[in-house]
Amino acid sequence: MAKQRETRWVKLLAACIVRPLISLVTKPEWKGTEHVPAEGGVIIAANHLSMADPLTVAHFLYVGGRRWPTFTMKEAVLKIPVVSWVARSTGQIPVKRGSTDAIKALHEAELALTRDGASVIFYPEGTCTRDPQLWPMTAKTGVARLALTTGVPVVPVAHWGEQELLPYGAKKPSLFPRKRVQFLAGPPVDLSRFRDQPLTATLLREATEAIMADITALQATIRGEQPPAVPYDMKRARLEAGQAEEKQAEERNGAPGEAGAEDGRSSAGA
Repeated sequence: MAKQRETRWVKLLAACIVRPLISLVTKPEWKGTEHVPAEGGVIIAANHLSMADPLTVAHFLYVGGRRWPTFTMKEAVLKIPVVSWVARSTGQIPVKRGSTDAIKALHEAELALTRDGASVIFYPEGTCTRDPQLWPMTAKTGVARLALTTGVPVVPVAHWGEQELLPYGAKKPSLFPRKRVQFLAGPPVDLSRFRDQPLTATLLREATEAIMADITALQATIRGEQPPAVPYDMKRARLEAGQAEEKQAEERNGAPGEAGAEDGRSSAGA
């Protein structure tokens, strides 16, 4: 029997406060809600545009999908007294990054999916996209691993519009006029070819790419645009930026040994 993760009255209170606020500043458009199962464990895998989209994704899932949203939340957020109390009372999963507690969080997510039949929202990218055109980036493999170990479906969800409400890096939201926020959920990602196989790094990477490909295709449908052939890779971009800076520094200062060579030629000529 599924365990009740949330305190009912806190859950009701949170819904009564958050729903009107989101409706006040956004004009949501939801499609594909029929793909969200009515019950049982499910992973909701979404792209990440803005620090505001956890609220809009939760709104989509709670009202459109008729499921209670469960997030994995950074421990730093849970140190805020009121937020911590609300988060724990509504069944959210704390994550202490960079430590063995991250493994505990993964185990807690497994229990939420398999024992409690929860609908758990994940951002496979791990952070807001840095793609210049805001397309989904390459992702971490944690969601694929969780899906393959638990056997629960992964419902891909794409959204667009929160970047107008609160662009990444902005400190103040642009609340008015109300922003159009579009959501499109697709059928569960087909991971059948990856199941019942050893969870190698290659297999997890390919399963992750399959999840992100579905999310990207859904966002392309919303935007009516063609996504890039190769997803933006933040690590590669940082590496290339570092190499470019080093090259520019060498050009400004002269390549090592170049000044000495010139001095040698001048002395010989004298």
